[in-house]
Amino acid sequence: MLLTIDVGNTHTVLGLFEGEEVIEHWRINTDPRRTADEIAVVLQGLVQQSPLLAETDISGIALCSTVPSVLHEMREMCRRYYGDVAAVIVEPGVKTGVPVRMDNPKEVGADRIVNALAAVHLHSGPAIVVDFGTATTFDAVSAKGEYVGGAIAPGIEISIDALSVRGAQLHKIELQRPRNVVAKNTVEALQSGIIFGFAGQVDGIVERMSEELAEDPDQVTVIATGGLAPLVLEEARTIDVFEPWLTLVGLRLIYERNTP
Repeated sequence: MLLTIDVGNTHTVLGLFEGEEVIEHWRINTDPRRTADEIAVVLQGLVQQSPLLAETDISGIALCSTVPSVLHEMREMCRRYYGDVAAVIVEPGVKTGVPVRMDNPKEVGADRIVNALAAVHLHSGPAIVVDFGTATTFDAVSAKGEYVGGAIAPGIEISIDALSVRGAQLHKIELQRPRNVVAKNTVEALQSGIIFGFAGQVDGIVERMSEELAEDPDQVTVIATGGLAPLVLEEARTIDVFEPWLTLVGLRLIYERNTP
């Protein structure tokens, strides 16, 4: 079994592959203070509690991280607890097969390159990946499978936190679709602004990006991923497909490219 680990700023997503299929997955908080030993305890506890994995051995590990301190501990965890297992960490020198057409390719987060690879593998290019995480990122992939650039906007939870801090009478709310866009109370007014506001943001950026990416914008496949994507899927008219395990699929592909 291949263990894939996507370490984000807020959450870490883990998935186990049997062949090309994700057979088990977990989402945990990303804690920069967690040591390699603690990460191993959490990981082994998750694997052992799953009835699907009673007799499972991890035969490979592929991971990427946007948090340098966590990456250091993940690297140590792999060395100490899975030293006999092939581990591929997405970093400079690892073969991804994705040309990066940026002013400074080193600035691009590893997860965004991984997503670009998975997008081309699953849906071909040109494509736009909208990843709803701590930030909402928009990544453009050419018809040739090149990462050509993107955009970054504050994420949904960041925006809610900012409102609750700066607005004296505005509190954190449950994220769900309100009854109407024209809300009749403060809670639904906040829900309306967040849900429909972010859907409008997605449509606006995707439409502009598609015009730059392809002569025929309708040929661009728009892929949504990330833990908060379901909040706006039904409201954003430009999203074509939802791939919840897009990053994990990309990690599997990179593992296959870098191991015998």
